[in-house]
Amino acid sequence: MNEQILFSIYIFVLAIFVGFEVITKVPPLLHTPLMSGSNAISGITIVGAILSAGLGHSTLGQVLGMLAVISATINVVGGFMVTDRMLEMFKKDKKKEAK
Repeated sequence: MNEQILFSIYIFVLAIFVGFEVITKVPPLLHTPLMSGSNAISGITIVGAILSAGLGHSTLGQVLGMLAVISATINVVGGFMVTDRMLEMFKKDKKKEAK
């Protein structure tokens, strides 16, 4: 097996364990700000995917770049929808205040 592939698999497995440990330690109060931060990171991913799709080095690169644009866009839109719903829970009801 190629050393580069073995090293990449090693880094990937370590990232899985570290990511799992970090995410499980986050208190529920911080989920909304972290989701907003991950939406910003997905926005950066969209920029990279657009560059990858637009450079035109190969057909495979264009197809994978387009799939990355679609996936990241779905992630950003869904993340903002969930964040908006979570923030909506903290708003006061105007009907209750009018009474």
